[in-house]
Amino acid sequence: MGSRIARFPLSLIAKSVFVGTLMLTAVQSPLQAQETQEAKFTKPSWWFGAAGGANFNFYRGTTQQLTNDFMVPTAFHDGQGIGLFAYPIMEFHRPGSMLGFMLQAGYESRRAAWEQVNTPCNCPADLETNHLAYITVEPSIRFAPFKSNFYIYGGPRLAFNVDKRFLYEQGISPDYPNVPARPDVNGVFSDMNKSVISMQIGAGYDISLSADNKQNQAVLSPFIAFHPYFGQDPRSIESWNLTTVRAGIALKFGRGKKIEAPEDVYVPVPVVVVVVEPDVTFAVNAPKNVPVERRVRETFPLRNYVFFNEGSTEIPSRYVLLRKDQVKEFREDQLEVFTPKDLEGRSKRQMTVYYNVLNILGDRMLKNPNSNVTLTGSSREGAQDGKAMAESTKKYLVDVFGIAPARITTAGRVKPVIPSEQPGGKLELDLLREGDRRVSITSGSPELLMEFQSGADSPLKPVVINVVQEAPVDSYVTFNVEGADTAFTSWNLELADKQGKVQKFRLRTRVVQYHF
Repeated sequence: MGSRIARFPLSLIAKSVFVGTLMLTAVQSPLQAQETQEAKFTKPSWWFGAAGGANFNFYRGTTQQLTNDFMVPTAFHDGQGIGLFAYPIMEFHRPGSMLGFMLQAGYESRRAAWEQVNTPCNCPADLETNHLAYITVEPSIRFAPFKSNFYIYGGPRLAFNVDKRFLYEQGISPDYPNVPARPDVNGVFSDMNKSVISMQIGAGYDISLSADNKQNQAVLSPFIAFHPYFGQDPRSIESWNLTTVRAGIALKFGRGKKIEAPEDVYVPVPVVVVVVEPDVTFAVNAPKNVPVERRVRETFPLRNYVFFNEGSTEIPSRYVLLRKDQVKEFREDQLEVFTPKDLEGRSKRQMTVYYNVLNILGDRMLKNPNSNVTLTGSSREGAQDGKAMAESTKKYLVDVFGIAPARITTAGRVKPVIPSEQPGGKLELDLLREGDRRVSITSGSPELLMEFQSGADSPLKPVVINVVQEAPVDSYVTFNVEGADTAFTSWNLELADKQGKVQKFRLRTRVVQYHF
């Protein structure tokens, strides 16, 4: 026979909630007229509301003498059960503080059923108390360790017993199935303690349900508490003791105080007008002694590739191609490279050098008759197409520069030895494939290669160009008229050179640079 779950006196819960509502109504002041949106309010210090939840009860010890004249044949020891609780609650804690006070009082059930035992006649016996109830008063200290919504609390528990009924059932022995069952015993525990003094400790978290700028605030607080067994013995005889874990939720209301905005006080500020006389300083910064012409040495790396257009084996027109009668005048260190005064535009000069790669190669092979090269054409259309590109390059070097054909070896491949398109690549495939359509120039002759490098991907020896820088920045004369842009609307400057030539400037800025 299993244990029974008795009904909970819902009328007492309703009464407890009703009492909490009356307390809340009595303490809360009447609502005032709606405040303007600009009004600000403090966080409430006093909170009133109601709480409810479940008590998880655990029985230990020995229970056998149920009343003064009734003792069961076999003692009961362990048991467990769930009872409800409900009560009004009051709290006080100032906003931003860690310490506060809590008071809760109301009805709670400590009901449970003991584990089934067998009597000497091998009859199953059950004992339960679905009506063990108390009116409890629990004052506590509230502590928020981080000044946040999380808090812990603890304090004494004073409980007054209001119900102590039990139900004892003894079943039929399987050894004597025809023997009638013993009638159930509904009784009241004897020797019950009318009052119990113990303690509790718990933790909770406040969840705000209202906007911070509202005067009336509402908070929902789930919490959990532990009620240890010491001090909670229900009876003055035997060793029955009780431990409870409580879980519930509280709804609390509070009312903040209006923060009075400070009155705006207009204080006239006297306006002081300060007239400042213009202060102008004239200075001339002469240049350092610099040569009239400054020679600059630039080095440009040279890539050993000639890229071909898709579908064509002819050398593209972007490369500089000489006539045979121009070869004698060509020198790689005298390329027509525009060199501005500030030495910018190096990328354009670099491309000019690269587009002369075939002329530079031919000039170097003429100067180094023992040098040899290998031209390897790569084409996705097949090795024959790649070799045709290499033959086109060889023809230019042989016909224009007069290089012996035996010094130039050609070959064709589908992909270069070091391709741009790698297996598994998915990005910019069209550009990578265009880059793989090329003729690679390789050589074992150190006169043609960059120092200390060799192999299929070795670049050619870089190109060194000596250029003349005209009118460098540090050759300018600077006229600095400090304060002229604020003191004057405009001002004039006249400059005369050695030949008496005069130049006039009408200016609005304070700095002028001039190169003689």
